[in-house]
Formats: sequence, structure tokens, C-alpha cells
Amino acid sequence: MAKPCHKASSTLSHNVLVTYPTIKGSIGVTILVDLVGGYYDAGDNVKFGLPMAFTVTLLSWAAIEYGEKIASAGEYVHAMEAIKWGTDYFVKAHTQSNVLWVEVGDGETDHYCWQRPEDMTTSRRAYKIDENNPGSDAAGETAAALAAASILFRKTNPHYSQLLLHHAQELFEFGDKFRGKYDESVEVVKGYYTSVSGYMDELLWAAIWLYKATEKEEYLKYVLENAYDFGGTTWAMTEFSWDVKYAGVQAIASMLLMEEKHKKHEVILEQYRSKANHYICACLNLNNASNDNVDRTPGGLLYIRQWNNIQYVANAAFLLTVYSDHLLATNQKLQCPKGEVDSNEIFSFAKSQVDYMLGSNPMNMSYLVGYGPKYPQRVHHRGASIESYKENMGFIGCTQGFDNWYGNPKPNPNILIGALVGGPDRNDQFRDARGNYEQLEACTYNTAALVGVFARLYDLE
Repeated sequence: MAKPCHKASSTLSHNVLVTYPTIKGSIGVTILVDLVGGYYDAGDNVKFGLPMAFTVTLLSWAAIEYGEKIASAGEYVHAMEAIKWGTDYFVKAHTQSNVLWVEVGDGETDHYCWQRPEDMTTSRRAYKIDENNPGSDAAGETAAALAAASILFRKTNPHYSQLLLHHAQELFEFGDKFRGKYDESVEVVKGYYTSVSGYMDELLWAAIWLYKATEKEEYLKYVLENAYDFGGTTWAMTEFSWDVKYAGVQAIASMLLMEEKHKKHEVILEQYRSKANHYICACLNLNNASNDNVDRTPGGLLYIRQWNNIQYVANAAFLLTVYSDHLLATNQKLQCPKGEVDSNEIFSFAKSQVDYMLGSNPMNMSYLVGYGPKYPQRVHHRGASIESYKENMGFIGCTQGFDNWYGNPKPNPNILIGALVGGPDRNDQFRDARGNYEQLEACTYNTAALVGVFARLYDLE
């Protein structure tokens, strides 16, 4: 259902304060908005709010589930810094209760240029959603990110935690009251991050994270009362992504069943769990109908679609890991149409997907840049593919970047350590060429999904 990211890996925004024009209504009126910070989605120079928020939600969920394990690896402070870099930006982007800035720059002008962020000459126009131009999906995902992060900061920075929660609650109310798809209001995002799944999954996703953050019954009531109409208990998914959140909602809802206080909601939560089980069984190839399972490459990698397929594999590995630990903690087994599976089998399959990504595959290629003896050398990423400003202080223009760097067959001068590229095709084949953006993608949410899985695997050692 979701279209994958469009240019490669994670890059921090350059620190510039810009004047942004409004998009609809007050034509020619300019207002000053501080949108410094946040993340580019990938190797371009555009800040897309929807996938950025999903990245922060995934990182926060990983730290909630596996914080102690991340800390034992010496990375907890780094994880919290990465999360706060995103949440600081979202707080600034939420300038009024019913206003959220959801994009800075645009894909069309950005794709005409191959430039370092330091040399950027493309449009810095910003785009917002508001009461007249709704975007429930973007508001909902941002609310989910802020609510999840508020859980993490509760002990170490309670004031900041409350600030995040305040913004999350306002954004959820805004998204629910003024319903609509954000790509209908911000049309420049179409073709890059079109919300194919709509906004109902994000509203459920936001509500369940707000319930986890506040324990207020109103949010659980929202998840329960809208379960059927919003698709939470009717959509049987084979994908979990920046666009499609149903499997995540279903997994969290099913985990609520282990708490005694939720037994009174057992009927609806069991319906959520049946759909969560469908997703897990689909990844394990244990549903009856072939189209109810996820395809695999000959080498065993889950395969959803051609462009940046690894994002779906990383997300699946995380969700399977969390779900297997839930089953282990509650002494349960997964009942699939083709047989019973225990938690160890689910986790072992998640590990097999990670092993494939790290080099146990027909190409003997690690798709995590900087890891192992063989990894992609020509990641489709502007900052990685052009000499750094320290090495080359001259201005690099749009065409110069294409002529001198984009088409250069040599390896990138900068190694984008930690970037997870799009990965192989359905036949396990991979071509390391900078112009091969379908396989050389490296988006923020690719890597974010693996943080929790890596922490869980590290704990085994």
C-alpha cells in the first residue's frame, strides 16, 4: 500500500532560520517560522514530516521495549539524543493547536540538484496543515511520536515529557476533529510520501500511544470504539511501514490483553490480536492462502516490493521481535492456520532476516553501510557522494554535483556508517551503482526499526 522513500539515507538538517510563505489562502503573505532541526528522510535535502515522525516513533518504541539492553551496549544516551532531535523539531513545527508544518522544501526542485546540504540552492518553502487544509495522517503520526517519546523522558526530564504529551494530545485532537489526508492539502508530497492507506490507521496509532503514555480511558475507548469502522479489527495486513500502521496498532492492542484491567475489553482486543497474529503468520509463511503470506526471495528475505524493500523487512524484524518477547513473557504460543509456533521460532526468524541484511545472503553483501568486509560503496546520498566541506570548500552547484559526483563511478568519498540501503531485488541480486536508487536507498526509518532488534540480539551475547 505504501510507496517507499525516494532518496537515500539519514541526514540532519542544516541550521538555517528561514522565512516561509503560507500555502493556501493568504497568498504572498510571509511568516517567520523556526523549523531548524529534524531529519531529512534520506539522501536528499527535503524534510518530510510523516516518515520523520514514524522514524521517531520506532526509535522511541525500541527504547521503551529494550532500553536496558540499549544501555548495556552503551548507546542509550545516543538513542535519546536522536529521539530528542526529532521531538524538538516537532514541537517547533506545531506552531498553533491546529497548525503543523509537515514539509520543508519540495521533491521536484530538490531532484533537479545534486548538492551537499551546505551548498543547497533549492526551495526552502514550507508546507503546513491546518483546519482548512487537514492532514490527519501526519498529525496522528506526529502525535504518536511525541506520546511515545514522552514515556521515555518521564523520569529523566519530566517537564519535557509533559511538554511532548501536551503537543501530542493537541495534535491528536486536531487530526481527529479536522479529518483528511495530508497529501490532499499538501499536494507537492504526492509521488514521494503519498498516504495510500489513508489516515484512520494513524488516528488509531496515535490513540493507542496516547493511552500508553497517559493511561486515560478516553484514548483506549477511542481505539475500541473505532476498531471496526477504522479498520483496526478488519484489515489483515502483510506490511508495516511509514504509511501502513495497522499491524503496529494490532500488536500493541493484543499485548494489552496480558493486563488484568483490560479483560473487560477482551472481545474487541481479541479481534485486534487475531489480525496481529495474521501479520506474524504471514511473515512466517504460515497462513493458508499464498496471497495472505509475504513473498520471499530465493535466499529467504521477505519481499514486499522492488523499491527499498529492506524497510519492510526491518520493520517486520522489529515487530516479530517485540511480539515474540510478548508471547514469551505470557507463556503463550502463536496459533497459525498451518501450525503452532512458539516465541523462539518467531525470534529465530526475525534473526534470520537480520543475518541476511548483515551479509548472510547470496551476494555475501552487508546492506548496513560500514558493517562487515563488503557493503555498498555508492549509496544514493548527496552528502555521502560529494567531498565534505572540510575537503572541498568551494561551492558545488546543481549541475556540477551531477556532472562531477553523481555520475562518478568511484566509491563515495564519505562512508555513511549505519545507513541501511534498499537491498536486493526479488532474486537476491544487487547492483552497487549510485543511480540505482531503488536498491541504494537508505532512509531514516530503515535503520530506526533495527535499533531495538540489534539491542535484543546484543543481549544474547
